[in-house]
Amino acid sequence: MTDRRLWSYKEIAAHIRVQPDTVRSYRKHGLLPPPDHVEGGKPYWYADTVRAWVAARPGNRGRRED
Repeated sequence: MTDRRLWSYKEIAAHIRVQPDTVRSYRKHGLLPPPDHVEGGKPYWYADTVRAWVAARPGNRGRRED
């Protein structure tokens, strides 16, 4: 089943247990995949996109995969 919920910086941060500003920094430095959707200038990613990115991250130290 595909998870097409859109996540903002806040949801991504909660998923990987960091602050939203950390996720913004990841994007600024090219460490996040491109957003799946932009609305009102705000980027959003599908939950599946984020989960795939987390699984492939170097140094993935057992971050949760829920």
